[in-house]
Formats: sequence, C-alpha cells, structure tokens
Amino acid sequence: MKLYYMPGACSLADLIVLEWTSTPYEAVRMTHETLKSPQYLALNPGGAVPLLQHDDLYLTENVAILGYVADLHPEARLLGDGTPRARAEVMRWLGFLNSDVHKAFGPIFTPARYLPHLGFAEQLASAARIRIRALLGRLDARLTGIDWLTGERSLADAYLFVITRWASGKKLGLSDFANLTRFAERMHDDAGVRGALAAEEAQSPASSADLGAPAVLPVR
Repeated sequence: MKLYYMPGACSLADLIVLEWTSTPYEAVRMTHETLKSPQYLALNPGGAVPLLQHDDLYLTENVAILGYVADLHPEARLLGDGTPRARAEVMRWLGFLNSDVHKAFGPIFTPARYLPHLGFAEQLASAARIRIRALLGRLDARLTGIDWLTGERSLADAYLFVITRWASGKKLGLSDFANLTRFAERMHDDAGVRGALAAEEAQSPASSADLGAPAVLPVR
C-alpha cells in the first residue's frame, strides 16, 4: 500500500488511520511541482493529495481512502461498532469535517480560486475566519463531556486533528475552545498520531523521476 501525501495537508488523516490500523504502507512525499507532473497526473488527474495505491486500485478523495482502510480493518472499529447507526454517525461527522469545515479554509489557503484578483483577499479571509470559528464552536460543543466525536475513536477524529492543526497554524483562536484544545493535546500524545507525524516529515520529496513513467490505468 502506498500513500501519496504532502506535509500539512489533509492526507495526515490517512497517515493516522494507517498507523491506527497497523497497516504496512509506503509514504510518498509530494511537492507542488510533482503534483502537476505528467507521471502523477496519470495516476491522479486531479493533481492533488491524498492518493492511495493498493495493488491495482488508485483511490482518490480523502473520505473514500479513510473508509477503505477502515473497511480493511474492521477490528479497529474506526467506522463504529459494526451497526448501520454507528457507521452513519461516523460518516455524519466525517462528512461535516470534509464538506463544511475543510472547505471553509479554502479562502484562506487559496484565495486566488475565489477572486478575479487578490485585492480583496484579506476581506475574504476575514469572512472565512468568522465562518470557521462558528464551525469550531459546533465541534467544541460536540466534544463536551466526551473524548471522541462519536463517543468512540473513529475516522472522524483523525480528520478533526488535521482541522485543529490548521486552526492553530492560521491563528484562528483554537485556545478559545477548551474541548478542542483538550482533544488536540490528547491526540498529540497518541502513539499512532506521533507515528503519522514522524512519517510525514521523514520522507524526502519525490521527484518526477521517482514517480516513473506515466501509467496506463484501468477505468475506475
């Protein structure tokens, strides 16, 4: 199994889940340049991370990758206790993090995607910060009296850890949210999270030559 990732990206959630499930994997560290190389675009036409390669499967989209790894390791209970209701709860929070919270960071990370010119970038970022803090407040309230988003460690918690790192890095006032701060501190002490962070930093960036010749892949 091979995971293509970038430090600081949401692919950290995949690394955490690979560690939590004790899945043997190879981490391939990408750069903005190698993401756009013909070799990588042959694997992932979206030119983004994460990308999971498992035998002849090339899987994109973070939610799909997280779910795939969890399904390979049901004993880890990262999709709940096996009941439809528990799985739905995990997917509810995973969807919220991926579709609402992650996307809300877009105007801060890549304002050029949202503006014809960057003269209003700061105003856009200010509006995004207000939106993100409202979402963080909802997550903080959810964690009142519990350690995990669904009451039991799940895929959603790996993704939430990424969000807390972004919020801290962009100075969005994470310390204002006591439950999220407690969650982030506990996650930092988790052996699987430490392993994922170490794996994220340990690799040298791949070059286009390392990625090999453009692949001819089956329709998927």
